[in-house]
Amino acid sequence: MPDSSRPRPSVANLLRRNVAIIAHVDHGKTTLVDGLLRQSGVFLAHERVAERALDNTDLERERGITILAKNTAVHYRDLLINIVDTPGHADFGGEVERTLSMVDGVLLLVDASEGPLPQTRFVLRKALERLLPPIVVINKIDRRDARPAAVLNEIFDLFIDLDATEEQLGFPVLYTNAKIGTATSDPASPGADLRPLFEAIVDHVPPPRGDPDAPLQILVANLDASDYLGRIAIGRIFNGRVRIGDPVSVCKLDGGIAQTRITKLFAFEGLRRIDIDEAAAGDIVCLAGIEEITIGETIGDPAQPTAIPPIAVDEPTVSMVFGVNTSPMTGRDGQYVTSRNLRERLARELLGNVSIRVEDTEAPEQVKVVGRGELQLSILIEMMRREGYELQVSRPEIVTKQINGALLEPMEDLVIDVPERFQGVVIAQLGGRRGVMTKMVNQGSGRVRLEFRIPTRGLIGFRSEFLTDTRGTGIMNYLFAGWEPWHGEIPARTTGALVADRAGTATGYAIFNLQERGEMFIEPGTPVYEGMIVGENARADDMDVNVTKQKKQTNMRASTADEAIRLIPPRKLGLEQAIEFINDDELVEVTPASIRLRKKTLTANQRPRRAG
Repeated sequence: MPDSSRPRPSVANLLRRNVAIIAHVDHGKTTLVDGLLRQSGVFLAHERVAERALDNTDLERERGITILAKNTAVHYRDLLINIVDTPGHADFGGEVERTLSMVDGVLLLVDASEGPLPQTRFVLRKALERLLPPIVVINKIDRRDARPAAVLNEIFDLFIDLDATEEQLGFPVLYTNAKIGTATSDPASPGADLRPLFEAIVDHVPPPRGDPDAPLQILVANLDASDYLGRIAIGRIFNGRVRIGDPVSVCKLDGGIAQTRITKLFAFEGLRRIDIDEAAAGDIVCLAGIEEITIGETIGDPAQPTAIPPIAVDEPTVSMVFGVNTSPMTGRDGQYVTSRNLRERLARELLGNVSIRVEDTEAPEQVKVVGRGELQLSILIEMMRREGYELQVSRPEIVTKQINGALLEPMEDLVIDVPERFQGVVIAQLGGRRGVMTKMVNQGSGRVRLEFRIPTRGLIGFRSEFLTDTRGTGIMNYLFAGWEPWHGEIPARTTGALVADRAGTATGYAIFNLQERGEMFIEPGTPVYEGMIVGENARADDMDVNVTKQKKQTNMRASTADEAIRLIPPRKLGLEQAIEFINDDELVEVTPASIRLRKKTLTANQRPRRAG
């Protein structure tokens, strides 16, 4: 916000409302936005629109989560309502923080069965810190296990726990079924449409404040790019007016001032951007013509530029080393394989992602990428892979601090929801990872909710074990909880790897004979190279194996006349599972077509010496 020492500005535009939708992952934010768009008349009667229209990237649609904050706008009566759909996962918290800088109120969406979860607490805390008035929306009231009254009590407890003000505690409550587009203030009487929600936004979200006649101040909260217009800045006008062709000053993050001119101006309408000639305080706009603009900078008056304090972002806690692919199979799949390509792509990511950092390492072909969590970094790797990049990445490591001679590490609040029969094995697993149980709640539905405080490094590699132990029925969510003194050593993977000792093609005969040694990751016909990990050893030590071995012919029959062999289907590791599996001396090789595991040192006779 602008300088708090100045007098509180007056209402900028009575016909505007700027609101963000915040929630935990998969509680129905994007589906609710779909309903608001449809019922506001944004789409034509004959227009075909995909579900979750704002989740417009393949990754978002595949995973069912919002990764990037999206802007849209709808008309209701004579008002324009700017709506921002925010990510629900704390790993994308940088998107949430900069989104909240653009709005004057929030819709807090909570599942009618699951209730508030860790990311609900995360996004709500950010909103309450900015003194944004909330509207509580309890969604999915059609669920068979819905418990709206109990969930509302949990929401009140959460508000009190987060030190909400008296005004914030007086929030209105609506009950919705986003899938069919209905809202009501009484869960006993179902609504007919989303009109009650529109009315709540109009009544409880204040119009934007600012002075249209003051010097210009626009805080850049997001970036986009166009092949024709170059970089596009998306932000909120706090004071002043802007027109096409206006000269402006850009207050850079390093304190410098750059002079430029606005060449294009856009506003949001539904899923489209529309050309406009002028915008004033309270509007959310897109501006083109400003080179080298970055998130957090202020576009101001050319005569008296005044910077708005930049967006504060929580510190990153997890790092990974990204490097050039050095395996014998490099360059077979990818279009971008050099260190220059890698650094240029990461530099582009930094422009629009305020919650990651890129640091140089001793090796010029490697860089350290520091982010919020494993999910955020794995999403970045997956995006690069789909764009044609080849790279190799290390095991995630935590970021530590030294304060007054003490070593501090990041901690997480972990919430586990599992069937009762699995609670014993989960508690045992987390105990070995330095997790301490803080709460246990049995809802009486056959499932139990367990809450833990655990070091961030205790969660590295845990998700795969957790899904295996709970037969895929468990749900886990976590949230950064602060810094604490180092909790001691946590055991890494207890099993070794089966490592190919030569290049070639894997055969069914060799795999059949290796199955009793452990679990295989590859199938017959897979190309392998020396140092590539082809399976998980049942014992703690690594084992070099010949996975290309063929059955020799005998005096009685040819080598192709094999006896019947039974191969166990291999365990196919996705990107996240591969990152969780590897140890410190191993890497994940990522290409557009393949994900392979490998040893950092490929040659077998050099590995023991280097490890020692």
